[in-house]
Amino acid sequence: MSDPDNAVEKERELLASIADQGSGTKIRTYAKLCGPGWLQSAITLGGGSLIGALSLGAIGGTNFMWVQPVAMILGIIMLSAIAYVTLSTGQRPFQAINQHVSPVLGWGWLGATMLANMVWCLPQFNLAYGAISENLFPELPDSGTEGSLMPILAVSAIALAIATLVVFSYGKGSKGVLLFERVLKVLVGLIVLAFVGVILRMTFADSSNLQWSSVLGGLIPDFSALFNPAESFQIVIDQLDAGPAKEWTEKIVSKQRDSIITAFGTAVGINMTFLLPYSMLRRKWGKEHRGLAIFDLSTGLLIPFVIATGCLVIATATQFHANPENYNYTKSKTLVETAEAQLGKPAYKKLEGDDLKQKLKAIYTALPGQKKAHATLQLMEVRPSQLELALSLAPLTGAAIAQYVFGFGVLAMAISTIVILMLINGFALCEALNRPDDEKLRRIGCLIAGIIGFFGPILWGKLNAYLVIPTSVFGLTLLPIAYFTFLLLMNSETLLGNRRPQGASRVRWNILMGIATLVATLGAGWASYGKISKWADDKGLSAEIGWVGPGLILAFGVAALLTKRSSNTNTA
Repeated sequence: MSDPDNAVEKERELLASIADQGSGTKIRTYAKLCGPGWLQSAITLGGGSLIGALSLGAIGGTNFMWVQPVAMILGIIMLSAIAYVTLSTGQRPFQAINQHVSPVLGWGWLGATMLANMVWCLPQFNLAYGAISENLFPELPDSGTEGSLMPILAVSAIALAIATLVVFSYGKGSKGVLLFERVLKVLVGLIVLAFVGVILRMTFADSSNLQWSSVLGGLIPDFSALFNPAESFQIVIDQLDAGPAKEWTEKIVSKQRDSIITAFGTAVGINMTFLLPYSMLRRKWGKEHRGLAIFDLSTGLLIPFVIATGCLVIATATQFHANPENYNYTKSKTLVETAEAQLGKPAYKKLEGDDLKQKLKAIYTALPGQKKAHATLQLMEVRPSQLELALSLAPLTGAAIAQYVFGFGVLAMAISTIVILMLINGFALCEALNRPDDEKLRRIGCLIAGIIGFFGPILWGKLNAYLVIPTSVFGLTLLPIAYFTFLLLMNSETLLGNRRPQGASRVRWNILMGIATLVATLGAGWASYGKISKWADDKGLSAEIGWVGPGLILAFGVAALLTKRSSNTNTA
């Protein structure tokens, strides 16, 4: 028996020996064997989580603290089910889906995963350059400005080289897998420590507005945000006449929904559902590892995600939500028009830096009631960038922590996510061509995603990290494919046989998975309808075209059901 096989056998014997032991013994043993859950953290703690947290904090304040934890808990329910099915059967999921459920679902899952990998890689390279040019080396030009092409190419090339080196180590046997996972654990740990450090400094700063009672209260889910503006917005909206008040209510509620959808779309993506089973099979985990898998997801994925994103929401909410001190006054159309009228356009355009801020702030203070309410709402709805957040934190945390620690945390988010997206694409390409052990093909698949992402900052320019918002909405529309697929797999007698959950256990699994699938499907339909409707409105078309998105999701589900495999024969 080879050394890797011997190590796996010892691991299985160890897990079997503690099966009947207490929780303390299991936790100590599980903590030594974790791995795939940390890979999930490395992908989810990326540009999407960052921008999702910035959006939630700015638009909803600490009242939206519950959104990302709830999204992740629902995702972990489905990932745990995926782990159960994979570890119970030992089969590669793509083949299992095609043989036991539906080839439409199987190919849809794989195709959507590869598409999501390539689309998601684009904003990660943007985020990497943004962290370097905005936080770490502000003397570099912003992307999309004159003289930025060569620095962008240099940073993107370095990021791609680092990611490629790390990903290629994954193919060097079990030692390479362990090295790869340890590198990812370090990156995730640095991300968490960076953001925790920022919050700790904020907590003990004399001039901080951080209120931990509000933070803890915001962890209680409040779904009214899907239908009503946050309280701080409502106070200002109530100062308007009926017509403008209705328009602003609809606008703010729409932004709140977009922020919530972004958070759900970036917590667990369809490509994460692909990564988990293959990373477990790569480590040669089996049915003895099912308890470990759930522990791994809870510690390696849930805890780092909740801490890191929670810190970002707290920082953004404290510094920007209903906080006039940090408003970006240039973002208010009302203020800019008033300044241009008072000073004349040529004189206004000559104002820069503090002179511009002070002038616009003075105009804002002097505005009459209705006009000031409009300006206030325009300022409150603005999503800050990571640079604006870092600058606002500098008086509380010091410039070093605000810029360098925060910037390094953002850079680690981008690099770790690029690494995992490339890895998943390699797995997916091998599965598509039914060559799971072809290392050269896996590396080609990795490079395809990486090279496409390399061109993100060049193609998208000043869109920078906020490209992840439409990307996350796109990703959410694909997620029900995976959730529906594994809900059917969990109930497949032909695949699981006597390993299929029975009795109360089966009821619990189906209730929890059903809730997660329903939420994902409603979110996907809502997101696709809203985005297509907005596009149609902008083009002067009928908003009814917005039903194309939900219609396509429904059509895919019908096609999957029509091609569903018979479950009459038990082949388990």
